[in-house]
Amino acid sequence: MTAEAAQITRPDPVGPGHQVSLGETLPLKLDCGIDLGPFTLAYTTYGRLNAEKSNAILICHALTGDQHVANTHPITGKPGWWLTLVGPGKVIDTDRFFVICSNVLGGCIGSSGPAEIDPATGKPWGLRFPLITIRDMVNAQAMLIDHLGIRDLFAVIGGSMGGMQVLQWAASYPDRVFAALPIACAARHSAQNIAFHEVGRQAIYSDPDWRNGAYHDHGTTPANGLAVARMAAHITYLSEAALHRKFGRNLQNREQITYGFEAEFQVESYLRHQGSTFVERFDANSYLYITRAMDYFDLAAQAGGNLAAVYQGSKTRFCVVSFTSDWLFPTSENKEIVRALNAAAANVSFVEIETDKGHDAFLLDEPEMFRTLKGFIDGCAETRGLNGVRS
Repeated sequence: MTAEAAQITRPDPVGPGHQVSLGETLPLKLDCGIDLGPFTLAYTTYGRLNAEKSNAILICHALTGDQHVANTHPITGKPGWWLTLVGPGKVIDTDRFFVICSNVLGGCIGSSGPAEIDPATGKPWGLRFPLITIRDMVNAQAMLIDHLGIRDLFAVIGGSMGGMQVLQWAASYPDRVFAALPIACAARHSAQNIAFHEVGRQAIYSDPDWRNGAYHDHGTTPANGLAVARMAAHITYLSEAALHRKFGRNLQNREQITYGFEAEFQVESYLRHQGSTFVERFDANSYLYITRAMDYFDLAAQAGGNLAAVYQGSKTRFCVVSFTSDWLFPTSENKEIVRALNAAAANVSFVEIETDKGHDAFLLDEPEMFRTLKGFIDGCAETRGLNGVRS
């Protein structure tokens, strides 16, 4: 399917959510030195804001996520990506809390990014869109929170790149975040992770339909390159044990090998499916921009190399969660965050959850994670006086 056809048949990416134009009078100052404005953020909300505006929880999504946390996705028709955690009576209880999630700046599900229209040209931005950072994403979210009339957030929570945003929120706006829950993340992107991202970007660059980022102008889309990028990344989200348990060396729809290059093994078929379905909902240039933003992330560098100094004097309550089989953001990197928070005399809890599901465990049914998060949120809510139902 060409990009032109996709634009005709693709459902509204915002779906049941909202869009808001921000930065019209005061542009967003990006880390790259460019002033961006106006720009659009797409977002969803669940639950109801109480009279005191004290029950708001911001959820930050991961690299390939979006704002559709707990509703049917308007493009894929699939359930929200964190429906296990968010909803009435769940860990993040929408009968108690007002939950917000925005598509990140640079994304492709309704927020301003390389696939959206550049007002100056009337055409998609493409690579003319400015480079962004995790801090830029968070600053844009802060403008959204201001737009919603909310001064303080009860909690900010997210996993993977979402966890990076949580850490940046607590660093940039410590007086606006009562509780921070960074899950399966790190205070800076490792050389290994930058390397994996570069492999994915090179796959996109190498697709002749990429057209140096101007594929929208040519009515093409680098589907093959983006699919390969997704396949390579998806391997890092799993663990060897999870892959073995799920697939082993089982063959795909055959009883013996056929000596060819079709998908002989189930794991090959699975990865090809992941790649092909991903290109239906994600923009290749957005993938380049967002992976680059993760690569640039280094909290300690924002304080002269001293991570503890980032959180000196912070009154935010932290709960850091890692998984034993996560080799993308291993426990050692999460413990680095905890040590820095301890050195800053911050209020921090930490749990390492035993699982063989790999990095993606934060998206899956992990009862110990649910109990940990619920206990932390309930404790913070009691301190904050939020144990009653919503107003």
